[in-house]
Amino acid sequence: MSETTLAPPPVGTTAKTGKLGLPHAVALVVGNIVGTGVFLLPASLAKYGTVSLVAMAVVTLGAIALAMVFGKLGARIPAGGGPYAYARDAFGEFPGFWNAWSFWLTAWIGNAAMAVVWVNYVNYFLHWENPLAQAALALVALWIPALINLTGVKNIGAFTMVTTVLKFIPLVFVGVVGLFFVKAGNFGPFNATDGNWLGALSMAGALALFIYSGVESVTIIADKIKNPARNIGRASFYGVLICAAMYMLSTVAIFGTVPHDALVNSTAPFADAINNMFGGSVGGGLMAVCAIVSGIGAINGWTMLVAEMPLAAAKEGMFPKAFTRESRRGAPWFGIVLGTALTSLVVLYNYFGTSDGFEMILLIATFTTVIPYFFSACSQLFWLVTGARRVHGTKLGKDLTITMLAMAFAFWMTYGAGMEAIFIGFLMMLVGVPVYIWVKARRGEYGPTINKGELS
Repeated sequence: MSETTLAPPPVGTTAKTGKLGLPHAVALVVGNIVGTGVFLLPASLAKYGTVSLVAMAVVTLGAIALAMVFGKLGARIPAGGGPYAYARDAFGEFPGFWNAWSFWLTAWIGNAAMAVVWVNYVNYFLHWENPLAQAALALVALWIPALINLTGVKNIGAFTMVTTVLKFIPLVFVGVVGLFFVKAGNFGPFNATDGNWLGALSMAGALALFIYSGVESVTIIADKIKNPARNIGRASFYGVLICAAMYMLSTVAIFGTVPHDALVNSTAPFADAINNMFGGSVGGGLMAVCAIVSGIGAINGWTMLVAEMPLAAAKEGMFPKAFTRESRRGAPWFGIVLGTALTSLVVLYNYFGTSDGFEMILLIATFTTVIPYFFSACSQLFWLVTGARRVHGTKLGKDLTITMLAMAFAFWMTYGAGMEAIFIGFLMMLVGVPVYIWVKARRGEYGPTINKGELS
């Protein structure tokens, strides 16, 4: 595809009714990144020891590098689909399809993990022990955002802004005020595992990556963002910085206010931290409410992405045509309903499958997340090292450094997901190949399509 084809639209053409401006775009990134995962993450990380704080710092640097790469790619290719569009532009249609497939898997698998954490915080008040009742709650958490998404993009933007503001304040409160209650004895050992600290660092990093899923949110819906060539990069970068500050501060505060042994077994670590700071349970209840609001907001945003990625791919003939079906309000209803139905099956697996279902869901989602991240970074590298680039000298060196850092980060996170998660995730990736063949057959094509101008 030529540079002319990828140029941003003329000034004024992006200011259409219903498009999201920079504040809403940043809110979408923050809202999708700060889901329910962060509200359970400290307990998940505690079993690896305080080495997990180092892992969070490393993952944060990688996430910032990815945000900067997405900003560059979004400015150069301001089209819907994000990683799918970038991989297809650089490597062709099948890598583009496989990235779209991988991201689609991530979106509906990850939504299941967020729904499970959401139930844990609702259970702070209900104390329901029956798995059937908990599964029913999780399904409610999935289908309410699905209904909101079916009403159209305007309501999505307003809902995202409200839920992001409501979750932002308490996270900052725990992160800042909690530092005054930190006790060194609560932190526990540096490496709490039976293996070496490098292995613990990698596993903790893989779990921590899940809480940064969403850094690419605005690239997926670039066609719904005002002035995408400018705002995609800004929204991605600002969103990650905001989340990084909240994550690091709040995790350190919780590690220092909840004793290590108690934290490992906690199902609501933020609520426990508030209770330890001020005594009683009122503060913990308020934090649980914030986690509940946060979870619904994040599931709402990810439900949007579950449908938008295959919609962008289907419009270019890379996903089944059914994903292009939209309501009168412009909502891709088929993708929303199918994605939520698949997420519901994963939720049922968590409650009625193996005992370690939740952590396995997180690790599989991590694996399918880093595939599009790795290909996106490779797309930027491919552009920089070929004649297509328009940067030289110091700027080229800077862009290459950031891109290589993002690639190394994605490669490390793939390894950190563990062999079992990689195996299951790769099998799910392979399922996409027959789907690609079926789509090509329906279009009456064999082999790659050739764009006009590529034969010269």
